[in-house]
Amino acid sequence: MEKKRTLKRQLSLLQVIMLGTAGTLGSGVFVLTGHAAAVAGPAAIWAVLIAGILSFSIALNYCELATTYPETGGAMTYVREAWGKGLLAFLVGSMDAISSTFYTALSAVGFAYSVSVFFPAVASSALTIALVAIAAIMLFVVLNILGVTKVGNIQVVMGGALLIAFAIYLVAGFTMPHGFSPEILLPDGKWFPTNNIGTNIGIILKTIALIYAMYVGFEVIADDAEEIKNPTKNIPIAIMVSLFLVLIVYTLVVTVAMGTSSNIAGSETAISDTIRMFLGAPGATLIGIAGIVGSLTSVNSSMLSATRESFTLSRDGAWPAFLSRLNQARVPYFAIIMIGAVSILVTLIGAVDFLSYITSGGYLFVLLLSNLSMITLRKKYPFIHRPFKVPFFPLTPIMASIVCLIVLRYSELKALAFMAGILAIFSAYYYIRMGLESWQAEHKRSLNPGRYRLLIPIQHQHGFENVIRIGARIAKAQNDVNMCLLQVLDRSVVESEDVRTRIEESRQYMLEKFVKYAVERNVPMYSKTISDENAADGIINEVKTDNNVRLMLFKWPENVEEQAHFKTSLEAVIESGVANIGVLIDRGIDKLENILVPVGGGYHSRLAIQMADSLSKADNGTVDLVRVVDEGMDEELYEDQMSFLQEVAITQLNNIPGNMNLQILRGQDAASAIVKEAQDFDYDLIILGSYDGETNVEVPFGQLVEKVRKGTSTSILVLRQHESPAASWLRRQFKSNKDR
Repeated sequence: MEKKRTLKRQLSLLQVIMLGTAGTLGSGVFVLTGHAAAVAGPAAIWAVLIAGILSFSIALNYCELATTYPETGGAMTYVREAWGKGLLAFLVGSMDAISSTFYTALSAVGFAYSVSVFFPAVASSALTIALVAIAAIMLFVVLNILGVTKVGNIQVVMGGALLIAFAIYLVAGFTMPHGFSPEILLPDGKWFPTNNIGTNIGIILKTIALIYAMYVGFEVIADDAEEIKNPTKNIPIAIMVSLFLVLIVYTLVVTVAMGTSSNIAGSETAISDTIRMFLGAPGATLIGIAGIVGSLTSVNSSMLSATRESFTLSRDGAWPAFLSRLNQARVPYFAIIMIGAVSILVTLIGAVDFLSYITSGGYLFVLLLSNLSMITLRKKYPFIHRPFKVPFFPLTPIMASIVCLIVLRYSELKALAFMAGILAIFSAYYYIRMGLESWQAEHKRSLNPGRYRLLIPIQHQHGFENVIRIGARIAKAQNDVNMCLLQVLDRSVVESEDVRTRIEESRQYMLEKFVKYAVERNVPMYSKTISDENAADGIINEVKTDNNVRLMLFKWPENVEEQAHFKTSLEAVIESGVANIGVLIDRGIDKLENILVPVGGGYHSRLAIQMADSLSKADNGTVDLVRVVDEGMDEELYEDQMSFLQEVAITQLNNIPGNMNLQILRGQDAASAIVKEAQDFDYDLIILGSYDGETNVEVPFGQLVEKVRKGTSTSILVLRQHESPAASWLRRQFKSNKDR
């Protein structure tokens, strides 16, 4: 079973409730109350109430789905589990991310209008509204990159302040003079402008379609399920509590606003306009601040949701892989930057009602497929553990699906057309990507075997056999690699007949072994003899002649005198930077069933991970990736180190294969911990990445490798990744400056 890159569970119940409550309670009610009044008049109150009640059927489904699959990604995860990684899962995930991105833009625009209460000049033009909204988005891009815990804490503070402001608004609105009045709400005693039931129902549904994005807090919670502590318990509580709070606050706030003034239709500042009537300037100041805070909470939560959906799409291979890269705070920072950039572009649209219709339509499409997926999952996996089971199944998901379809039917036609266009673009992208991947796979299959070379220069006859065996395993695991046994003749000594005879005998012996293991592993191979001034120059010139060499494989000499000569030649090859280098320190290798790979995170450890994965396939072996930490490290940092190890492995292999184990070793220093681990568990091979610094002829791979070599009796394969001298120098300078 493959493992995936995962996020850290660090959001508490209170933080999650505030993500769901304050995140949706924020900008929506401030900027959409006036627009809802324009569509439905007093009946907007019923639209808000009915939308909230209907949302409970969808929210209950999400309680079951999110606790059964507590992963980031929300709806895409459920659709993928129900119907596989096809077009449908891709469209749901993509539309979910886009809807959250539009809601981020909508909330940022709402923030700008709230700021205009204090600075009227902000609302003087679409440009100034856009600039203020962009500033809000950029602020939360930075906060999200710093870590989700900071985001959660900010949400609790802002959410608490927002609820207090709404409580003041409601109490004052219902009790103060010039506040709520039934006569203002219903001047002619009618909720609807007509007596036609069908028309009135249509008005209610059109209003629900406009404001439905205000109820998506539970969807945000599901999107972030992978970062929630104790998800089995906290997710259902957070979803139901947040939805209940949002329903109560929305209904009462809209009631007070419409019962205080009859002139709020179409206003983006309806709440500020009405509180000024019963609390004067101090009230306007209070609700203006609340509007600012509320809008920021919505920007915060919707951006968090959008980036986690993008992370999941990337992790599953649907979107570019770099979007799932995590930083030290274990957040997908590339996804955050991308969502921030797209939100800024969307913000330039500026039309609040249009943005709201698009957001609601996108969410309804996602929610519809999520509801249907739950029905499929119940049939497909009847015995899977479900910590929360929705009541009245299948009535609940069926009713929720019908609600989504009806509301979609009454969404604005332009918004639906825009959404259809987005779906068409994503569908085209999906099939183009599939076509390109298919073409690349076919092109790869059409290549002649042996396009890339694994070069094994002939060294000393004694013990060289295992180098060839290792090379055959590597070539077998990588289908497009052939083996080349290279003999470099020194021009200064080949004039002697005796020397030529000995060289030919040695070459014949090596060739027999070479053919034996190449045939045994069924890999393409050939041998080649060249002459040059010395071995190092011959190898370097050979690789420069044909730059398809993936790896040069050497044997570490056992004789001290031979080691000195070998180190000199090796340093020249390393400094040339022509190809990857591997050196086998051979202590006898019969099998490769258990491989140890210490991971320090350096440049060359990447090649070690890839090579271990290739070699383990040859003998169906296992690989242990280990990272050494200080003995006194606390548990939280310990967990971060495990996550770092997982991140490094997934970055190199795209996943963690089922035969690969990850573990953290505690020790006083890395070398002694590695030696002890090798002795305790009798590994067949240790694969080490070279020291990530300038070469030293005496210790070509660094002190750690040298200490492990001297401290263990296990065979060691040391790897140094190809890098040009200029690139190596630049990278080391960047690293040293970063460490200062």
